[in-house]
Amino acid sequence: MNNRFTLLVFITTVFFSYSCSESKYAATNKTYRKQVKEYAKLLREYPVKDSAGLSYAADWVGTTNLSMRRANFVIIHHTAQNSCEQTLRTFTLPRTQVSAHYVICKDGTVHHMLNDLLRAHHAGVSKWGNTTDLNSSSIGIELDNNGFELFPEAQMNSLLLLLDRLKKAYTIPGANFIGHGDIAPTRKNDPNWRFPWKQLSEKGFGYWYDDATNVMIPEGFNHLQALRVVGFDTKDTNAAIVGFKRHWLQDTTKGLNQEQMKVLYQLSKKYQ
Repeated sequence: MNNRFTLLVFITTVFFSYSCSESKYAATNKTYRKQVKEYAKLLREYPVKDSAGLSYAADWVGTTNLSMRRANFVIIHHTAQNSCEQTLRTFTLPRTQVSAHYVICKDGTVHHMLNDLLRAHHAGVSKWGNTTDLNSSSIGIELDNNGFELFPEAQMNSLLLLLDRLKKAYTIPGANFIGHGDIAPTRKNDPNWRFPWKQLSEKGFGYWYDDATNVMIPEGFNHLQALRVVGFDTKDTNAAIVGFKRHWLQDTTKGLNQEQMKVLYQLSKKYQ
């Protein structure tokens, strides 16, 4: 009898907790479902409609060979807010026009806010290599961090598990795990310089450099070209240098000394 009572209490508690968590964002969840239904309706239109305004053949033929578009990049952010709850609210206010696919709290709790196959508004004006619309080709992950903190172990453990799943699910190249500050160095600095990129690279998420102490930089080495090879937009050279140093050297100062040049040279060879 005690076992049955305990089981009943457990089920009731789980149901109550689930109901409470659902009700808190019931209105915005309803909006999410409504928007998804509208997109589904658009995909079901026959014949296919678009905005090109061309004169199409009267006899419409739909291809049988298709699939959903999938991400090729993962962009890591810090929230620059003071709590996970604050970020969840920000991402459910239509006026903010910002979002991400995932939010990971300090305690490791993962909120999957948007289907991976849909486009989140997390990258903004950005560029990496020849890719300029990162929102359309990436998955955005926000880490609960105000920008001046370390990243807790529980949070990092959840991130690594998530990255492993995403990499396998969408065959994302190891080089394509990058930060918001990499793709938008003139505007952003996240995740902050405390983020353990080296730890990620050891798991196959992003590239790192080897010991560059004895590296010989070839004559005529062009550091701006090397930054472009890595992926940086060098229109603002100072911002690109700061972005590189923040990610790979945990340094936020301007300029490059000889030892830092060695690191950049060696790193650029990995991206070639």
